[in-house]
Amino acid sequence: MVDLGERSLGMVETRGLVAAVEAADAMLKASEVRLLSTERTEAALITIHVVGEVAAVRAAVDAGRAAAERVGEVLSAHVIPRPGDELGVLIDRPAREPTVTYALPDIEVLTVRELRNLAREIPGLPIQGREIARARKEELIEILRDRLGE
Repeated sequence: MVDLGERSLGMVETRGLVAAVEAADAMLKASEVRLLSTERTEAALITIHVVGEVAAVRAAVDAGRAAAERVGEVLSAHVIPRPGDELGVLIDRPAREPTVTYALPDIEVLTVRELRNLAREIPGLPIQGREIARARKEELIEILRDRLGE
């Protein structure tokens, strides 16, 4: 088992990429923490994970939450001080680059507005800007499925 000592896990979950980037930036500047990963789930929900000393992670999460609230919506922020040894595999896994996970929701049930917001968050779509704003629900679903491989 990995000895986590004074290690801590901090998480900030936002709606939208801008709020997530703002949170991550503030977290990394606020204290000595390491960006563990980013995780994208559902439509535009992004969670930033950081690790470090307990006090540093608390300060980072507080700073990240405040920064993200200024530009977007924060759904949750949480610190797990000195997590159990079993979580050491998650916390101390080698990660040179943050990992990004995409989990596509059941896009059939999303509203046109939610589909458009999701389309704006995904790079490399064949339509951009006003095309997204004018696209019909069926067209958005087809494009998102093609791009994300559903």
